[in-house]
Amino acid sequence: MVLPIIISSLCTSLGALPVLFIKDVSHKGKDIMLAYTAGIMVAASAYGLIPSALKLSNMTILIIGILIGTLVLTLLEGIIPHDDLNHSSDSTSQSSVVLFLVAMSIHNVPEGLSVGISHSQEIGIGPLVSFAIGLQNIPEGFLVALFLLTQKISRLKSIFYASLTGVIELIAGLVGIIFGESFQSIVPYGLAFAAGSMLFVVYKELIPESHGDGNERASTLTFILGFITMVFLTDLLQ
Repeated sequence: MVLPIIISSLCTSLGALPVLFIKDVSHKGKDIMLAYTAGIMVAASAYGLIPSALKLSNMTILIIGILIGTLVLTLLEGIIPHDDLNHSSDSTSQSSVVLFLVAMSIHNVPEGLSVGISHSQEIGIGPLVSFAIGLQNIPEGFLVALFLLTQKISRLKSIFYASLTGVIELIAGLVGIIFGESFQSIVPYGLAFAAGSMLFVVYKELIPESHGDGNERASTLTFILGFITMVFLTDLLQ
């Protein structure tokens, strides 16, 4: 029962490995990658998390979860020392890195709970859910590592931090197995919370950074490409 959850979580690390072969990224390349990341996150929220939350609950819970996620990220941003990004340089924004990792980790909590609960209920869908989430974790792992690489984080550290977000999902999956149906009512809140936190990071950090150095047109087109990519993957796994 535990092995499928472990494998599903490890897919995040697997997806992060390709950054080992990515060469130094130019400033324009960085902006394009940030925009692609933003497109994926918006699609994951609008096409994946939000509809799933609505299917499991109602509009009230969805709104509450999104607003709480936004509020938590707003408070967190106020706590984290914020470095104003200089778009003419390759400086690293500590706030951007931390907020992004927090948003992606939060995103993995309801996914992990869903996998764990699907196994605990013994209705035969556990392996299917683990497989679907595992496939989704591969591009997500690449997404996290790629973003960190654009923020001047080393390749090995980028893979390590991406893997940590997978560990969060593993822990949530184990909690889902242990508590089973007791945690089922929390999942919709978690999905909506994750959507709110990811949308906050996209609009507050990723889009402004990708548009700050004269690459607006290329970044916009890449944002749309990222959005389409995630919509396609989500539809493929449904």
